[in-house]
Amino acid sequence: MAKEYRTIRNDVALPYQWALGKTWTRFFDGLKEEQIWGTKCTHCSRTYVPARTFCPDCFTDRTEWVPVKPEGKIVSWTLVKATYHGQVKPPPYIIALIQLSGTDCGFHHFIGGVETENIKKLRQKLKKGAKVKAVWNPEKKADIYDIAYFAPVK
Repeated sequence: MAKEYRTIRNDVALPYQWALGKTWTRFFDGLKEEQIWGTKCTHCSRTYVPARTFCPDCFTDRTEWVPVKPEGKIVSWTLVKATYHGQVKPPPYIIALIQLSGTDCGFHHFIGGVETENIKKLRQKLKKGAKVKAVWNPEKKADIYDIAYFAPVK
């Protein structure tokens, strides 16, 4: 005899805190001062933002802190129109993978200062490789939102 299964809806919230450790604490403290810090591997010379405790390419712990310019280029992006639980801002908004100048990895953050209604114009403005610059939040909390968003450079 086959069993009949059914589902029920249940929304679960899991509030939590996590320890930043020395590396991310220094990284976020830098953002509060409007300075982006990366870590550079002294073995392979790759630079990473957010800062890392080790080089993910050659797996060495030999890294040094380096200042990174608050500008870069868009690697990819997406326009978020849907609403879902836990969003930090109401849609529509753009999230992008940005490669900051002088770094060897992507960095996810918001794109702002652009209209989201006309997707054709948006695609022209936010092409792969388009230059962007950090726009700092006037109220700092030593977290990732100290950078309000990245805006296209004209």
